Amino acid sequence: MDLFLQQVLNGLTLGSIYGLIALGLTLVYGILHVPNFAHGALYMVGAYVAYFTMVDLGLNYWLAMIAAGAVVAFLSVLCERLVFHPLRHAPPIHDKIAAIGILLFLEAVVQMYWGADFRRMPTPYNEILHFGGLTIPAQRLLIIAGAFGLMGALHLYLKKTMTGATIIAMAQNREGAFLVGIDANRVAMMTFAIAGVLAAVGATLFAPINLVYPAMGHLLIMKAFVIIILGGMGSIPGAIVGGLIIGFAEALGGFYISNEYKDVIAFALLVVILSVKPTGLFTKGVR
Repeated sequence: MDLFLQQVLNGLTLGSIYGLIALGLTLVYGILHVPNFAHGALYMVGAYVAYFTMVDLGLNYWLAMIAAGAVVAFLSVLCERLVFHPLRHAPPIHDKIAAIGILLFLEAVVQMYWGADFRRMPTPYNEILHFGGLTIPAQRLLIIAGAFGLMGALHLYLKKTMTGATIIAMAQNREGAFLVGIDANRVAMMTFAIAGVLAAVGATLFAPINLVYPAMGHLLIMKAFVIIILGGMGSIPGAIVGGLIIGFAEALGGFYISNEYKDVIAFALLVVILSVKPTGLFTKGVR
């Protein structure tokens, strides 16, 4: 039972990070219908900004997280203004090609300055907590608490603020939102900024127990797309639930079946669930 609960904790850690990254991706898709393949590169940039702030500048962990969120939010808005906005009337394939181009460009810039070496980001929370037979690193608890806290804050922001209401209105009825005077450009920039912050915070939370390297966003963005397809394209609850499903499936499958196949489990699970429910778990979009 202790081993099982340990894997449940690992699954909750993975699932909370997956859900956080998928949230930003599904927000952008649900509102602008842009499959932002560059989201994984923004996650990677967030990790490098946090690493640079902590290691090279000597600032603390929380300032590194704030710096990463600010830089990646600005970079995300810049991508929307300079790349995706001019392509809003172009054929859909152009958005995808442009997103892949941003991904490759950001990876090349990071590799030019930092190289391709694997780096380890330090954390001030090195304590190991023990509850019964469970061994819980403090950083994992921080990941879970931080990710779910940010998800809750996003929910309140969308439900309780006027800006959040405009985002939901754009997602539910784009034409109707235009008719009542909602500024589509402002909503698009805000959505990309929120997605950037989610990616950067997720990277800063996860980097201390993972490695920082230029291609770190590749597998993550593939899993994020699996999650939003699994949960229902554009669905916020679907992104959270899908992230937890994939996280638990990887942790339990990797332990009880084989750790070598844990990354395959997410894609196998996608095939199984979509064969039963082709529209995904949630189908009402952002709400």
